[in-house]
Amino acid sequence: MKNDVLQFEYTFDFNDGTSVKFTIHLDGETLNYIPYTEPKEAEWTKLENNKCNNCTLNNKEYLHCPIALNLNSILSHFYYNKSYETVKVTVKTNERTYFNELALQHGLASMLGIYMVSSGCPILGQLKPMVRFHLPFASVEETIFRAASTYLLSQYIKKSKGGEPDWELKKLIEIYSEVEEVNQGIAMRIRSVADMDANINALVALDVFAKEVPITVKSKLKEFEYLFREFI
Repeated sequence: MKNDVLQFEYTFDFNDGTSVKFTIHLDGETLNYIPYTEPKEAEWTKLENNKCNNCTLNNKEYLHCPIALNLNSILSHFYYNKSYETVKVTVKTNERTYFNELALQHGLASMLGIYMVSSGCPILGQLKPMVRFHLPFASVEETIFRAASTYLLSQYIKKSKGGEPDWELKKLIEIYSEVEEVNQGIAMRIRSVADMDANINALVALDVFAKEVPITVKSKLKEFEYLFREFI
């Protein structure tokens, strides 16, 4: 099931005829981002610049935020775009191709999620299984289903290795609360350099998912019960 290298190719086709393509490579074992070139350092990428409140990285070991460092050369392509402009987005993975015509902020959010989780942030790194089975343009409902299912599988594996499983999903709620803080911290960084709102609103779109998962896990997972009538 493991790949030597996972590839995600995102192509953004704008209404003015311009196009921009990003090819993302992840190590198939660690799911860490493999940069093409040395990441470009900048003032806004420094770890202490708008550092996330829950950041666990030591500034003696990390001069720069690993997420910001990998996003630096990406976000510059969208500084002058508006988040609501319509764009055609094609996504090619190792297994299949996806296409959607949607607001730039949502297409960009889908791609940024890969970079952010795979960049080396210990908090967002907890979502790596989701990146391995990346679903572009996922809805809130799809994300909640995938998040809960992925977490429960992790607890099954934990139990099989002699650990104490968390069937109540308490840790999942904690994880997404931490993810929400990171999203807010990265948004603060981007605000210091972005001239238009596409990049910021892409983070806002991601933050909607981070906020919705804890709320739904607490109160709404019963809405999925109808899908499992044959099992129960």
